[in-house]
Amino acid sequence: MKVIQENLGQINNQSVFSYTLKNDDGFEVTAINYGCIITKIMVPDKSGQVENVVLGHDTLKEYIEDSSFLGAVVGRVAGRIKGGSFELDGTTYTLAQNNHPNHLHGGIKGFNKVIWDAELMNDGVRFTYLSKDGEEGYPGNLSVEVIYRLTNDHELLIHYSAQTDQKTLLTVTNHSYFNLSGNLKRDVLNHTLTLKSNQYLELDQGFIPTGHMADVENTPFDFTSERAIKTGAESEHPQNILVGNGYDHPFLLNANHENEIVLQDPESGRALTVETDEPAVIVYSGNSLAPEGAFREVPSRKYLGICLETQALPDAIHHPHFPSIVLDKGQQYATHTKYKFGLIEDKID
Repeated sequence: MKVIQENLGQINNQSVFSYTLKNDDGFEVTAINYGCIITKIMVPDKSGQVENVVLGHDTLKEYIEDSSFLGAVVGRVAGRIKGGSFELDGTTYTLAQNNHPNHLHGGIKGFNKVIWDAELMNDGVRFTYLSKDGEEGYPGNLSVEVIYRLTNDHELLIHYSAQTDQKTLLTVTNHSYFNLSGNLKRDVLNHTLTLKSNQYLELDQGFIPTGHMADVENTPFDFTSERAIKTGAESEHPQNILVGNGYDHPFLLNANHENEIVLQDPESGRALTVETDEPAVIVYSGNSLAPEGAFREVPSRKYLGICLETQALPDAIHHPHFPSIVLDKGQQYATHTKYKFGLIEDKID
């Protein structure tokens, strides 16, 4: 196992480094300490061709200017909070309305837009950050740790942990856009997805959960059997149309650490299995990717990548029947997600 550190540049006289993790078989993941952004994941296809399977850029400037949360850790609260405010113990906290009129992915300068401290490990890198009381409107001094580790089984392991000195809200995730075609040769519409999920959250016009947990049966949201992403893009279901013809929905997981999320690209033969201890995954099929700019010289367009955001349910603070995202003083926040890359014909245990 190798970990290679390189200087990528500076922001306000603070150095930004990239960290490339390589296992013994050549599988590699590159991340930077700005936003804990994953910039590359190099994976072989069925013919052995090693290519990148996430959207990314080559320069720090492009990541600074990025508005798509590309490859980043997002928080304090991943997803939207209705109205950009919430109440805890009788006190109302006002957040940035950066997805007007709502709050999205931690705000204007969330976890994705700050420089984290980094420490090299034998098989990975540990990122730490102190989110101070009042940052982006959230209460409490929050100490956050994110660890990226590689295994020799082509697995990327992400461990999140945190503690606060005051009651606050917390649910974080990684916002990588996957494209298993390799080097963005094609969009993800012909990728297939399988989920262990019987329900998804219905969204309102602002993409905020209404609170209704809808059954997936007999809808384009039924991924209990393998389904192509394009069925959502082509669907006339009001919920698919609402989010820009596709998916941007939370799915409630029936199982954890049991191959509960499987993404495949039949043409390249690549497969990605995601396992987590989170209650949900937000499936976002890149419907809002703008038709301007580029990712390493590949023009940006809709459906160029798909996010699989493992996390708690969005806007949970306003829905008492959702699992709580309140983190108490002295309570330990800890959650794990594993991304295992392989080939479709492989049996993934």
